[in-house]
Amino acid sequence: MDKVIIFINSHKYYVDSSYNLLQICLSLNIDVPYFCWHPALGSVGSCRLCAVKQYSTFYDNTGRIIMSCMSSVSDNMIISTIDREVQKNQKGIIELLMTNHPHDCPVCEEGGSCHLQDMTVMVKHNIRRYMFPKRTHRNQYLGSFISHQMNRCISCYRCVRYYRDYADGTDFGVYGTSNNVYFGRFKDGTLESEYSGNLVEVCPTGVFTDKIYSQNYNRKWDLQYSPSICQHCCVGCNIIIGERYGKLNKVENRYHHSINRYFLCDLGRFGYNYVNVKKRYKQPFINIINDKKFLKKKDTIKLISNILCNSTCTIGIGSIRSSIENNFSLRKLVGKDNFSSGMLDMDHNCVKLIIDVLENSGIYVPTLPEIEKYDLILIIGEDITQTASMIALSVRQAAKRNNCNNNVNYKNIPKWHSAAMLNISYNNKKCVYILHTHETKLDDIAALNYYGSIQEQEIFAFSIENRICNMKKNLNCLNSSCNNEIDIVVNALMLCKKPLIISGSHSGSMNLIQSSVNIAKGLKNLYKDVGLVLLTPAVNSIGVGILSHMSLENVLDKCDNNMVDTLIILENNLYRHISEEVLNPILKKVNNIIVLDHQIHKIINKSTIFLPLSNFSESSGTVINYEGRAQRFFSSFNPVWYDHKSCILEGWKWLYKIYFQSNKIQKFSHIQFDTVIQEYTQNIHIFKNIKNIAPDANFRIYGQKIARLPHRASSRTAVNIHKNIHEPMQKIDYDTMFSFSMEGNQNSVKYSQYVPFIWSPGWNSSQLWNKYEFSKLNFDSGVRLFPLKNSNVSYTFKPKYHDMSIIIKKQWCVIPYYLLLGSEEMSYQSLEIKEKFYKIYALISLYHKKELDKKVRIEFYYLGKIFQFFIKFSSKLTSYNIGLPVGIPGIPRSLIGYKIKNIRGII
Repeated sequence: MDKVIIFINSHKYYVDSSYNLLQICLSLNIDVPYFCWHPALGSVGSCRLCAVKQYSTFYDNTGRIIMSCMSSVSDNMIISTIDREVQKNQKGIIELLMTNHPHDCPVCEEGGSCHLQDMTVMVKHNIRRYMFPKRTHRNQYLGSFISHQMNRCISCYRCVRYYRDYADGTDFGVYGTSNNVYFGRFKDGTLESEYSGNLVEVCPTGVFTDKIYSQNYNRKWDLQYSPSICQHCCVGCNIIIGERYGKLNKVENRYHHSINRYFLCDLGRFGYNYVNVKKRYKQPFINIINDKKFLKKKDTIKLISNILCNSTCTIGIGSIRSSIENNFSLRKLVGKDNFSSGMLDMDHNCVKLIIDVLENSGIYVPTLPEIEKYDLILIIGEDITQTASMIALSVRQAAKRNNCNNNVNYKNIPKWHSAAMLNISYNNKKCVYILHTHETKLDDIAALNYYGSIQEQEIFAFSIENRICNMKKNLNCLNSSCNNEIDIVVNALMLCKKPLIISGSHSGSMNLIQSSVNIAKGLKNLYKDVGLVLLTPAVNSIGVGILSHMSLENVLDKCDNNMVDTLIILENNLYRHISEEVLNPILKKVNNIIVLDHQIHKIINKSTIFLPLSNFSESSGTVINYEGRAQRFFSSFNPVWYDHKSCILEGWKWLYKIYFQSNKIQKFSHIQFDTVIQEYTQNIHIFKNIKNIAPDANFRIYGQKIARLPHRASSRTAVNIHKNIHEPMQKIDYDTMFSFSMEGNQNSVKYSQYVPFIWSPGWNSSQLWNKYEFSKLNFDSGVRLFPLKNSNVSYTFKPKYHDMSIIIKKQWCVIPYYLLLGSEEMSYQSLEIKEKFYKIYALISLYHKKELDKKVRIEFYYLGKIFQFFIKFSSKLTSYNIGLPVGIPGIPRSLIGYKIKNIRGII
């Protein structure tokens, strides 16, 4: 990093010469208006708004206007951003851009959080002189998530640069010329990219808006916010959630330098509506002969305490979608040896293996920005676009930048120069190698694809390991045609300097994970700067895996043998894992089933007692992502404030109250979130640093908590005007450093990573995040629990590969396939996502097309139940494999690996 001296507005600064002039000005909190520039997309200099004046010497009174986004920083550079000619130029550019822009700010959903508004005010353009007819366009239908208002476009080209050049989307472009430029699809239809929702924030105007937000729309300043974590996949992207009237209205990106930075996938942005379901139990109840008797909180706690005291064996089933605090509280209640992870054997064992690798392997696990710097990426058994989509986006950037980073001819080209970097990437040598059962969305950037069954992938991965580690074991169970592909992958790994191995648990194969680790260890022994990413099933799989040593099958075996009196199920729909035909007879043998959840599903009907829980927007908690990074999310509101009759509590609060009642401890009024954190950080060594993630509830800034509401918030009194004209007192948050109001500190720079909403004087839109990558503010929250150890790199794992020659033909094997929207448990509860997931299909090889000629569906039997699916043929899937969307309602994960003897085609 080279430091140079520049002079801006007669002030002297030491700055980094690798940034362009616009980035430097913004990082120094010097406001320079801009449109087309974006820190992730680079500079193209098309809008001409970021003009500044450069002088040759201090005695130069004339100077010359330059575009700051296209100007490198040089030593002793003299710049003015406040020159009159500069301001006149900026004002003229805004006026030209506004000639066709409609006068619809009062009805535009972007109003109040619009970058165009901010820039118009910044350059002081306030009078319209254009009196002629405006250009108009027809809006398009772009799917269930995004609205299109093309007449608001100012032709900054950000949308197409993001969608096509950055995210590699193919169904969105720019059409027309001159004043009739049009940004959209060739014809109406749903945007196909998994990252299309970022158009909402990339666009500086209101051309693309959030349809789900429109259903519960409120102006930005009237939403109550909190910093949070995406609750879906294992990446743990940082988000801001906004609430109004007891509903989660909006999810937007929260900048985190080591994870998501400026973007979210569509699952994280649009998959939250399950928290707003209308059918929800708000009071505890007891099931009495298919009738529900609702209970009061104290009576419920006493009833459950009596059940536990009279029970000879109580087992708790945890949840990978619930926080560490909730899971630990259940473990505390039932005992360490009676707490289950709630995962099937295959998932439980894979997660335990991944935890062991994180803790002991000594192999570095990169962050998302670091993934972009690897020169070769080998993906083994994972469709990461569907299971960890933001990692796939980083892999795409790595494929673009690989040639730029390694070719000496490009070293003098600045990274922010978008056109130059894009031209280089077109000639880029592909660096991605993929092993999978069928087609993936990353195939377009892959140098090599190997398609095979899970068993064939295990052999292929073991063969790579065999050659890299100079093992002498001969494997004759793959086709000879695969040897050439193995040679290509091995040679590429041997020639590269910085390889990355990506695998995970979604295939259910421990062999793939073990081979991935062994390959990484072998490369590390060859002094490669190797990285390893192992994906887990859900947001807190690693947290639950650390807490538990018992799988779901272990619990069900005990129940089946009449060894369990009471079962406590925490946020876990067991039917997602095990079929009803297997599970129902087992549950009948348990006397008492206590279910805690915020969703309604079939397992509740089997419960003796049900306790309503708060969801992630109503509670605070800690989760651990694929890096082993523990992160905190915070509630945005208290549901009791809107409905005083409801009895919705956090899971840890219910469980602690029951524990105290069962053990006759009189501490009901002293249960706090910090108490739970303190207890598990003291008792579990791995968790010891979690207490450092965020300040405790006693934290104050100049005697104030941090406000969840912006200072511009209005009409909070009117929320309950239909009930009472007197404003009720806001609930006091005893558990966190936030307040449920606008009263509190809102401008803390030191604790910027905890600020719940994005705002700065003159900057109302989310484009304010664009300043932070280059500033000294800390947006890198969370702590990594597994420090990198200097372990001896030995070959610990010995995968048990299958001899492919003994596999019985004409016996179908179930393999999983995943979809970004719908495969994940909670997102499927959202109506908008159910609409996209309307047709569930079975993936079958083209090899079987003749025998299934004119058949549109197939059916087969599993444990006495008939399964029927529409057919989708794959040209890459091997014969006698059938891909199913396991995990969605009615298709349990236990189907993975199941052998089906007969499949029948039906019309």
